[in-house]
Amino acid sequence: QVQLVESGGGLVQAGGSLRLSCAASGRTFSRYVMGWFRQAPGKEREFVGTISRSGGRTYYADSVKGRFTISRDNAKNTVYLQMNSLKPEDTAVYYCAADRDSTYGAIHRNEYDYWGQGTQVTVSS
Repeated sequence: QVQLVESGGGLVQAGGSLRLSCAASGRTFSRYVMGWFRQAPGKEREFVGTISRSGGRTYYADSVKGRFTISRDNAKNTVYLQMNSLKPEDTAVYYCAADRDSTYGAIHRNEYDYWGQGTQVTVSS
């Protein structure tokens, strides 16, 4: 069982930056592929990015590629989402998730076993 808690959301102007954190409970954090998803009002939850167990591999949605960076610190049981050059269309609730079966990454919601409660990111124009 893994519990995930996101933090770092807030209100930012277009072009600004935010860094989200996701802290995980337990001693097996390094065994999980981690992912970030987001959900805007009236829309389905969508994939943002994923990072492998070791942190050596990452993969991003086209909409955020080149602007967002995922990293992890397995010693701190934490995964991060650095968001730069934010746009109003990035406004959403951002969720982190943990996948116990994959190794290098996972892009589909149903691959993930545990989810955080989400943190709101609002980008003003």
